[in-house]
Amino acid sequence: MTAFLYRLLEGGADLLGPWFLSFSARIIAAGYFLFSPLRRESIRFYRLLYPERCKRSRLWPWYCTFQQYQHFTRIHCDRFLARSQHDLGKGTGISFSSEGLEQLDPLLDQQGALLLMSHLGNWEIAAELLVRQFPNMRLLLFMGAKQREGVEAAQKEALRRGGVRILALEEQEDNPLLAIEGIRFLQQGGVVSMPGDILLKPEQKRLEVSFLGGVARLPAAPFVMAMLTGAPIFVFFAFRTGPGHYHFTLSQPLHLDKQGRGERDQTLQQAAQHYAHLLEGALRNHPFAWFHFRRFVHDPPGATDAKRSGPRLHPWHP
Repeated sequence: MTAFLYRLLEGGADLLGPWFLSFSARIIAAGYFLFSPLRRESIRFYRLLYPERCKRSRLWPWYCTFQQYQHFTRIHCDRFLARSQHDLGKGTGISFSSEGLEQLDPLLDQQGALLLMSHLGNWEIAAELLVRQFPNMRLLLFMGAKQREGVEAAQKEALRRGGVRILALEEQEDNPLLAIEGIRFLQQGGVVSMPGDILLKPEQKRLEVSFLGGVARLPAAPFVMAMLTGAPIFVFFAFRTGPGHYHFTLSQPLHLDKQGRGERDQTLQQAAQHYAHLLEGALRNHPFAWFHFRRFVHDPPGATDAKRSGPRLHPWHP
């Protein structure tokens, strides 16, 4: 969806009400489900998530994918609700409950903290509500360059206006100054949020972990930054539990002490696997809130897609 179309739909929602954006977004999501080539990856993903269920029903991964696309529209609808209510001076129109957020209080402006966000749930709403919950929080978001385009550009601009600082990496960019800036931000007691489930650039250093019987490639940067600064890592999830309501969970802190090279690599690997374990558990509880539309789970060495998930692409194939 382009930024122009998104603004057009928002304009219609301003005139007719939020239902217009919700209805239009659902139709657009249905179109993506029918025609987007990325649908293949989602179907493959849900076959890995529900191997036994998919053996009983060829339609099940297709149903899951359709639900995934439809659930994704709620991000845009809740973003519109938060913006429109804020413009009217009525807060954000979004409420939330939380578990574990109190752990951030003693770290602000002192030790700092690193939040591992995921493409599971709605991290954008979470970022906006976090800075409102903690007025003294200085929040820095890392993201990829593509996230500045189209609809994402409009949404990130709204976050900037809310006091969130954003650093974006261009593809093929290898700028160590951005990493240094993040490290300094942590050392000054700020909170750095980084995606834990996607590589921000193609050649980024990665850690391979076990996930859904396959291999997931996670960025090493968050874990390295935490080790260098001593800042604790928290795995953060924000799930929609009802209309206009979210539930935030913050894991127990993960501390990565500086060590020798051999021990360091092992510590980074263990930390990444711990995050993958928490991500997989949250995914099983909220399967349709997975908004990672490109390949995330790769085949383990010696395996093939045909052996692991079957060669069928359409449910009506024999």
